[in-house]
Amino acid sequence: MEPEANSALSVNRGLIEYTHWIYGLHALSVLIGLLTARAVAVRFAFGLPSIIAVIMNYARRSEARGSWLESHFRWQIRTFWFTWLWILITSILATPLLIVGIGFLLAILGFAITGLWVIYRVARGWLALREGRPMPMPMPMPMPIATPPTPPPL
Repeated sequence: MEPEANSALSVNRGLIEYTHWIYGLHALSVLIGLLTARAVAVRFAFGLPSIIAVIMNYARRSEARGSWLESHFRWQIRTFWFTWLWILITSILATPLLIVGIGFLLAILGFAITGLWVIYRVARGWLALREGRPMPMPMPMPMPIATPPTPPPL
């Protein structure tokens, strides 16, 4: 389900520029991860540019509510926190396997896949912002319908 894209004129131009800055900070974290010995995912999750970017997201998220930029703020915030989640899951799975030697390979593979996912999310989001398009919003979880218990037979 995609939110309807409003024209760029109906959104504060400063907020659009602000969102570009946030994508730029995330991209800087990715670039630093690519140019150093650190994994992209780790540099993205723990790097100062991304931490500043997510703080900026939370600081002005309320201003984006109701506009097509809301989807970008949500996209950026979810990218940051899901990166933390995938790093945590990879670490939990890989640590006990270090004893037998495959934990190191599992960690490298997990961090590499997470890093590629981060690059994809930052690039896709920034390109959509450049084109003035909203990001897809996740589908809400369906609520189970509670059925009343059947009375016992007489």
